[in-house]
Amino acid sequence: MANISAHLVQYRGLFFMTFIMGIGCPFQYGYQMSVLNSPSPFIKQLINETWIRRNGAMITQGTQTLIWSLMVSVFSIGCLIGSVSSGYLSGKTGKKKCLIYSSSLPIINTVLMGVSQAVHLFELILVGRFLCGLYVGLGLNIHAQYIGESAPRKLLGFFNTLAPIFVTLGKLCGQIVGIRELFGTELMWPYILVPCGITSLVQLITLPFFPETPHHLLHVRGDKEACLKALKQLWGDRDHQAEMEEIIEQQRAQKKTGNMSILELLKDSSQRWQLYSMIGLILTLQLSGVNAIYFYAYDVFRAANFPPDKISYVSLGVGAFEFVSAMFCSLLIERFGRKFLILAGFGLMSVILGLLIVTLSLQDSYLWMPYCSVALVFSFIFVFGAGPAGAIFTTCVEIFAQVPRVPAFAVSGVFSWVGLYILGMIFPYLVGSLGQFCFLLFVAVLLISSILTFFIVPETKGKSIAQISQEFNKFNFRKEHRKTICENKEYVLSTRL
Repeated sequence: MANISAHLVQYRGLFFMTFIMGIGCPFQYGYQMSVLNSPSPFIKQLINETWIRRNGAMITQGTQTLIWSLMVSVFSIGCLIGSVSSGYLSGKTGKKKCLIYSSSLPIINTVLMGVSQAVHLFELILVGRFLCGLYVGLGLNIHAQYIGESAPRKLLGFFNTLAPIFVTLGKLCGQIVGIRELFGTELMWPYILVPCGITSLVQLITLPFFPETPHHLLHVRGDKEACLKALKQLWGDRDHQAEMEEIIEQQRAQKKTGNMSILELLKDSSQRWQLYSMIGLILTLQLSGVNAIYFYAYDVFRAANFPPDKISYVSLGVGAFEFVSAMFCSLLIERFGRKFLILAGFGLMSVILGLLIVTLSLQDSYLWMPYCSVALVFSFIFVFGAGPAGAIFTTCVEIFAQVPRVPAFAVSGVFSWVGLYILGMIFPYLVGSLGQFCFLLFVAVLLISSILTFFIVPETKGKSIAQISQEFNKFNFRKEHRKTICENKEYVLSTRL
């Protein structure tokens, strides 16, 4: 803890920049994921009233469900488009300017929802959700690249885990503002996005005072003086010659200073298994069962005899628990490493899901069994936040060099957002047909991913990109690697003879 405090003083510029970027895209992502739960009855009422005004008849249940589903899913569609276009836009304008220009989109979203009820246009919510999705998809990719290029290697894991902390903080704030005492009423729900507008406005005003990443300034612009100035602003006013030499050495190792397209990345055999690993880890996060846990939380709490009007406050406890666990991850990741937290997290999550299947199946047989289910829900959320949620994000940043990292995150964004959209569409059917046994599918995903991670993904803690790439090259150039081993064996035999 004392070490973190010392770094907080030394790297205060980087900490402040990370905070400003954190209340931007990561916070917005978490907030948008949870904020529509509370005002959903009022938004559906707005849809019905608008339909009556236009057509003189009540809307059918099927049409209302379709419009509501589109409101929920259009955010993911916007995220997908923003994620795919992040490489091109950040390459054209630079990462900092791209974030500054896009920071106005959540503000527009706030205004559109604020006036939607007054003008009786539910389409404004659709447009606003789409624009905010563009911002989040674009910003999350740029945020990861910005931190990966600005943080020192010894603190890279810690700074990368701050993004999941802001995501969980956004989820928690989205739940808090939705309670009846704040914006969870028929009169106040249009203003439920005001916190999003405020945080985006703060980011819009303060980001111009921060520099571009040191790597970008040196690699892309070739400006050593600007790079050194950025290092002093972010890392403190001291001698940074060693850091400059390390950045230059990375530039020489990459042998490429331009942008890499998605197609070039897919053709590059030296990045193939890094890309496979990232896609596998991202999909595992989506299919880990955490979304299913949140879906089942209401039934679990109701079975434990919590009053219906108090369950929303108990759900706040789940959100707070996830936020605390994400903070634990930031403290543990540099001590235990990324791979350990991922594997230990997957293993414990599999065990908890297995036990949860048992307790949900037997909750009508024993009075105390529902309370076991409640404990398992909280345990699962804690393990997820303290382990895989932050460690996977950090690993995905560290396994790529600067140039391929941009298109790699665009590719992973496609799988992440498409996976989230498909899961949201098919999960209700899985629950309807399998009940609590749907968790067996998530257990299988976690176990398979654990095995593949153990054998393929290296530990990235404290390693340079050259060392990490060398470990992946055993898979990227497997034939050449085997040929070299055989030649070495033949050489040893010949020398012995």
